[in-house]
Amino acid sequence: MIKSVAIQGIRGSFHHIVSQQFFDDTISINECLTFDDVVDSILDHKTDAAIMALENSIAGSIIPNYALIDSHNLHIIGEHYLDIQHHLMALPNQSIEDINEVYSHPMALLQCKAFFKHYPHIKLIEDKDTAEVAQRIQQHKLKNTAAIASRLAAQLFELDILSESIQTIKHNETRFVVVKTQNSEISEADINKASVKFELDHKRGSLATILSVLSDCKLNLTKIQSLPKIETPWKYAFFVDLTFDAYKDFQKAKSIMALMAQDFKVLGAYKNARL
Repeated sequence: MIKSVAIQGIRGSFHHIVSQQFFDDTISINECLTFDDVVDSILDHKTDAAIMALENSIAGSIIPNYALIDSHNLHIIGEHYLDIQHHLMALPNQSIEDINEVYSHPMALLQCKAFFKHYPHIKLIEDKDTAEVAQRIQQHKLKNTAAIASRLAAQLFELDILSESIQTIKHNETRFVVVKTQNSEISEADINKASVKFELDHKRGSLATILSVLSDCKLNLTKIQSLPKIETPWKYAFFVDLTFDAYKDFQKAKSIMALMAQDFKVLGAYKNARL
């Protein structure tokens, strides 16, 4: 049973919100500054599991996290999609015109860039975590300074929201995965999605052949991400997400792919959160 989970960021961060929604608000969280620290937390058995963002509907894949899951042989046991709403917040009794500087994570600043074109007097400054900026503003009583963070962060750190949902594209989702050092305890009857990784020779049609196998086995490819192998220039590993109606179809495809591809690995078999 999972009682504790590592997250990147602090209370009020989007990873914290995912921990509450995937588990509940009684889950014990370990706040980590970086994703490397998140991974270390479960490898050192400080927490039972970890939550990691993998892709955003606007910005795309978070490639370093794919590499972390692969290189440390972690297992994906579940996924969660979160609607990301970015809010501009500051100490009470201030207006946007009072704000000179806005601090936030680079991804949040990028997703809200169009909003600030209407406020050229505001300087945008990259920081390590959305919620941590909100906490800092409260702790140091920083006037004329704002953060871009979640509504939960505004509530936790007693900040006023100056403008709601300032992201350029209003429908903005991030996919998070829950990882452990061991395989999932989910029953096969509940498993209808899997993440796998493999490598292929530089031969014409090698990727197309693998994709044909997936189709023949009644699997639907929902994501494919290539990642260069640093130690072998111009060779790539492929990370693929698959959905299926019957677990036996995945088992059949898995046995064939293991024969056809190099370094084949199942990163996780779990329940599809999009159903």
